[in-house]
Amino acid sequence: MIFESLAEKLQKSLNKLKGKGKLSEKDVKQVMREVKLALLEADVNFKVVKKFVNSVKERAVGHEVMESLTPGQQVIKIVNDELTKLMGEEQKKIEFAPQPPTIIMMCGLQGAGKTTTSGKLGILLKKKGKSPLLVACDIYRPAAIKQLEVVGEKADIPVFSMGDKQNPVNIAKASIEHAKKNGYDVVILDTAGRLHIDEELMDELENIKSEVNPKEILLVVDAMTGQDAVTVAESFNDKLGIDGVVLTKLDGDARGGAALSIRAVTDKPIKFVGMGEKLDQLEPFYPDRMASRILGMGDVLTLIEKAQANIDAKKAMEFEKKLKTQQFTFDDFLEQLQQMKNMGPLDQILEMIPGIGSKQLKKLKVDEKELVKIEAIIQSMTKEERQNPSIINGSRRKRIARGSGTNIQDVNRLLKQFKETKKMMKKMTNMEKAMKKGKFKFPFFR
Repeated sequence: MIFESLAEKLQKSLNKLKGKGKLSEKDVKQVMREVKLALLEADVNFKVVKKFVNSVKERAVGHEVMESLTPGQQVIKIVNDELTKLMGEEQKKIEFAPQPPTIIMMCGLQGAGKTTTSGKLGILLKKKGKSPLLVACDIYRPAAIKQLEVVGEKADIPVFSMGDKQNPVNIAKASIEHAKKNGYDVVILDTAGRLHIDEELMDELENIKSEVNPKEILLVVDAMTGQDAVTVAESFNDKLGIDGVVLTKLDGDARGGAALSIRAVTDKPIKFVGMGEKLDQLEPFYPDRMASRILGMGDVLTLIEKAQANIDAKKAMEFEKKLKTQQFTFDDFLEQLQQMKNMGPLDQILEMIPGIGSKQLKKLKVDEKELVKIEAIIQSMTKEERQNPSIINGSRRKRIARGSGTNIQDVNRLLKQFKETKKMMKKMTNMEKAMKKGKFKFPFFR
């Protein structure tokens, strides 16, 4: 889970206030002491923590809370508001040039994920109807150009390259001319990085900036490096004047220090976050939605957007119809499973549901391997078996288990679950029909 450690501690501390009929200043101070420790342990910048805690405390002991009928919930709302404010209040989008092409310069240290993020950003912009061009400006790192070409091929986005003997400034200038001639409206410059910030790196980036005048300079930083990411952001902003930050590997960041500090320290917004290794796992950053997830309130809007983007509405309706008439097959089940997988890792999907906090997620023990196993079993069935599971006898079960790399118990379990689902759907359909006819009665109304 994103910010797992921080989310768990904050939720635990704030839950202490929920049941209280009235709050004293002492109650608020005690909880805010715990919140402060949780933020510091999450590697949030000390000055940021101090300012945040003081702001919450000031509002929490005010009239609006002390006189409220639900003071605990009011404090949680204040914490949510202040967290949102801390991370930038509202989503900041890419600014496009009035006259194309829009030039986006990607910068950052080596290993932060610049090249992959350039491809991910290209995919995101393609979905918005743009025609991006990736440009290989990193002539120093071995195989950097090849890596960008591989990323471009996977993302189905063209790559402009002049090899590793040309000056990066000349490459950037030539790519813009190429984009104008060939109708590309966004140029994404994948620039060189270093293992640390040095004068040579900054001089080169400043030269590119002054020559091509990018509309957006995006700094790519690794969220898992915590305070180091904030220091890097501060240095790049001071020397280059960045327009926004892309936080990579946020899905693996259990602490959250970078995401909660960067905006406050640099006064530059986080525009995108990397939520996985796949090329479609770059998301716009919404401060209010992230604050809500940290406090265990879910993120319904992102969940809906993911569903709309990855689930075929027509097929979903067909599946619902089949469920109600018990006509669904293993083919339908497999299709739904694959659509659900496209939405992203299950634990990330579940944490968007309101009320499922870090504690509940641990109890659920989401095991992606089980989904892979189910998929393998279904794919090992013949078309006839998927359509009519009742024909699957002992020898067929052995063959399916062997073909899917599982055992007979796994196959039996899936067949049993499928059968039980059909039974359950039959009961629910009958109940629904009875209610419509007005014949259904609850047992305790007899």
